Amino acid sequence: MEFETQKSLSSDNSSGVHPDVLAYLSKINVAHTLAYGYDPITEAAQKKFREVFGTDCETYFVFTGTGANVLAVRCVCDSIHSVMCSSESHLYEDECSAAEKLTGCKLVPIEPESGKLTITRLESAYSKFRFDEHQAVPRLLTITQPTEVGTVYSLEETKQLADWAHKKGMLFHIDGARISNAAVSLGVDFKTMTVECGADLLSFGGTKNGLMFAEALVFFDKNPAKYVKYHRKQLMQLASKHRFLAGQFLAYFENDLWKKNAENANAMAKLLESLIKDIPKIKIKHPVQANGVFAVIPLEWFPILVQHTSFYPWNINEGLMRWMCSFDTTEAEIYAFTDAIKTLAHG
Repeated sequence: MEFETQKSLSSDNSSGVHPDVLAYLSKINVAHTLAYGYDPITEAAQKKFREVFGTDCETYFVFTGTGANVLAVRCVCDSIHSVMCSSESHLYEDECSAAEKLTGCKLVPIEPESGKLTITRLESAYSKFRFDEHQAVPRLLTITQPTEVGTVYSLEETKQLADWAHKKGMLFHIDGARISNAAVSLGVDFKTMTVECGADLLSFGGTKNGLMFAEALVFFDKNPAKYVKYHRKQLMQLASKHRFLAGQFLAYFENDLWKKNAENANAMAKLLESLIKDIPKIKIKHPVQANGVFAVIPLEWFPILVQHTSFYPWNINEGLMRWMCSFDTTEAEIYAFTDAIKTLAHG
């Protein structure tokens, strides 16, 4: 059987698995061990997370980003609670109402500015809560880092949002599906951009940056983590052969593979931006700060370019396209794609 080998700019989920990760999975695929996370590989991965974040955090491995996010909400919210989030967030837009269906809480969407939540807009939304029995009580503030449009919260912005949430009696969650790309963009380690900024819990992503199917929910505040194992089981996110989930993260942190992968993805996005930013018919919609480029192009170009390299329109009515780079995107592929754009631009 032959398979399609062409790469795409559709999503960093479209990429394969890094060879080092596959090799590590093969390495631990020996003998028998205890199931459901009671194995030495999982124990080692949990220890590694404590080292990476420099704190006695608790880490729970899951299959998907949706699983991590919904588990986070389930662990800290009851059905009387609400979650303040970006109206563009994956939690609100792309998880099929899973958080509301499976936890009973209410999502309160806030319109972002270039992908980011701001204190001003949060205050405006918060002021509408009456805090009586007729409304859900705000319990959690969640942000996506990087945002859905590829922008990155600065350390100060993140800290301000965490402080604001805490002053309102709320917990602060970071959806870090592409957190490695954000760390590379900011030039900091994971602890600096999460623990030291006041995060209470974190969805730590790996699938979009070279892992097969591995995400993690990390609790920096152990109080909400009391019944996580039970909620994870109910949400069908507990792997039986758990070592193959946890082991991916040991490969991910070994020799800073996470960093090398994210550096390449980010660099390819910046290269793409540099090659098209001066083309008169193209407008870069948002600052390119991670591994995605969002650009407005003439709509008639879309059916032609998508035949060259597949990608998704972000807003087809505006001609806004999303081009996502991955850990294995190459310069040659970026040059070939931009050459196709330049051919169209020059008629």
